[in-house]
Amino acid sequence: MRTLLAKSDIRDASLADAGMRKIEWASAHMPVLRHIHDQFQQSKPFSGMRVAISLHLEAKTAYLGLVIQAGGAQVIMTGSNPLSTQDDVCAALVASGVVVYAMHNPTEQQYIASHHRALDAYPDLIIDDGGDLVALLHTTRTDALAHVRGGAEETTTGMMRLRALGKQLRFPMVAVNDAQCKYLFDNRYGTGQSVFDAINRTTNLVISGKTVVVVGYGWCGKGVAMRASGLGAHVIVTEIDPIKAIEAVMDGYAVMPMSDAVAQGDVFVTVTGNRDVITTAHMMGMKHGAILANAGHFDIEIDVASLRTIASVRTVRPLIDAYTLPNGKVVYVLADGRLVNLAAGDGHPVEIMDMTFALQALALQYVHEAHAALPREIVALPRAVDERVARYKLSTLGIAIDALTDVQKAYYAGALHDACQ
Repeated sequence: MRTLLAKSDIRDASLADAGMRKIEWASAHMPVLRHIHDQFQQSKPFSGMRVAISLHLEAKTAYLGLVIQAGGAQVIMTGSNPLSTQDDVCAALVASGVVVYAMHNPTEQQYIASHHRALDAYPDLIIDDGGDLVALLHTTRTDALAHVRGGAEETTTGMMRLRALGKQLRFPMVAVNDAQCKYLFDNRYGTGQSVFDAINRTTNLVISGKTVVVVGYGWCGKGVAMRASGLGAHVIVTEIDPIKAIEAVMDGYAVMPMSDAVAQGDVFVTVTGNRDVITTAHMMGMKHGAILANAGHFDIEIDVASLRTIASVRTVRPLIDAYTLPNGKVVYVLADGRLVNLAAGDGHPVEIMDMTFALQALALQYVHEAHAALPREIVALPRAVDERVARYKLSTLGIAIDALTDVQKAYYAGALHDACQ
């Protein structure tokens, strides 16, 4: 039998009013999620459930937590990145009845403990960002598996970790990241805009005329390259996938190995989900004054740990560290190499996350209601749910689209193929 939930652990409860104003602003610009909130409030699909959520704890994710709470759940939230957590938002969530274990810039021990405390709730359902909760549930916290019906994962990095688990996965996880309403918009338009919002506000430098090296050309890389080009930058793409490399060439970008790109880049943005894609050897070949930012998930894409062992460092502006290399050159690392758009900015635009978090909410409802019939593996989000979110979004924009006629439906179904030959 599960015990009562432990008290929230946040930095400053007095910040609740400021946090609530942020959440109100976000929710006012998230009409799709508001629609789902109203539906959940009526139907209470999560009545009696405990839902553990690990996300970047800021206003948009806070509203998702409140939407799940409106569905009848007891919600427990923790942060998926130590620098993206906003203390005023945490305070507002606690004031709204959500249990929160998170604070901005905790120690490593505090950060790890917060995830364990979320699992101490023995949740029925989880929402993960980067796979931290799933990883714990399959290693040191198998004791918390008993109640877990399933969950949803929204990031490319998280999906990589789930796929690495393979057949060891103990419950169904819905691949929200693979839904079209997620990667076509969140990964591309969201990442593209928010990365340069964070870089621009942190450095106060112009992008136009500079050479931006985009490391990785998945959907996030496409968005970063598109926005860099739109801001007037020369764009170089580095890739390991030959198909994506050709795509980048066809999109008008220069493509070359990192070993060649290092000497040309003014700004480097990593978006691979892998580690050590920019090493100290690469940094030694960079221009004096090169700027390095990570827009992948974890702080291992840029090898900052090794950089600290060979270079002296000083903070020159908030969230900008200047590393003096053994050859005398200086490179600047933004936000400790953590996810720059959240550690040094407000994350993806609100309207973009409206779709992503609508998918998360509906994915959680799907896995909850269908869990008995679902395999213990990665599960695709049903196409109908993806289209449902798209139709909600179009409706909020006042846009109507066509529909197939019965004759066209029959043609697609094959009934008229013979007559047309």
